[in-house]
Amino acid sequence: MAASESALDVVVVVGNPKPGSRTRQAAELVAERVAGHPADEVIELADLGPRLLGWGDEEVGRAKARALAADLVVVASPTFKATYTGLLKLFLEQFDAGELAGTPALPVMLGGSPAHQLAGEHTLKPVLVEIGFSCPTPSLYLLDSEWDTSPALAPWLEQAKRTLGVGSQP
Repeated sequence: MAASESALDVVVVVGNPKPGSRTRQAAELVAERVAGHPADEVIELADLGPRLLGWGDEEVGRAKARALAADLVVVASPTFKATYTGLLKLFLEQFDAGELAGTPALPVMLGGSPAHQLAGEHTLKPVLVEIGFSCPTPSLYLLDSEWDTSPALAPWLEQAKRTLGVGSQP
C-alpha cells in the first residue's frame, strides 16, 4: 500500500456481542501498531444488534459505507464454536460479492484455546475474500488470556506492516 502512515484511514469492525471487549482492545491495538495511529473509527456491531437482521437500516448502512471507504479494515471476532460470531456474519452479509474491491483487511480472532488457531483462516478469511476484501496476511489468532502479550503478536505485526508497506522499514 502506497499510503503514508498518517494518511491510512483505518476502520475496526468488532463482532463481539459484548461492547468494550478484549476483542475490541486487541483489534484497536492491531490497528494502531500497523497504521502507526489509532483507528479512525471503531464499529461495535453489538451497538447495531437487531438492526443487522434487516436490510436498509440507516445505522447499518452508515457502518457499511464506512467500511467501504476505509483504506484498511481490521475485522475482529471472538471464536465461538470454532468460528466467528453470528453478529459478524450478519454484518458481512450486508455486502455483495466483491463489493469491497480489494480493500485490505486484517482478520483477528481471539479464543480460549490454541485448538482453534486456524479458525480465522478456515472460517473468517474466506468470507472476507468473497465480499472483496484482500487479506494480505495470515489471520491473527490470539488467546484471550494473553492477547496483548502473546509471543505471536510482534512478528505478525511486523509481517503485516511489511506486507502492507506501512511503518518503518529496515
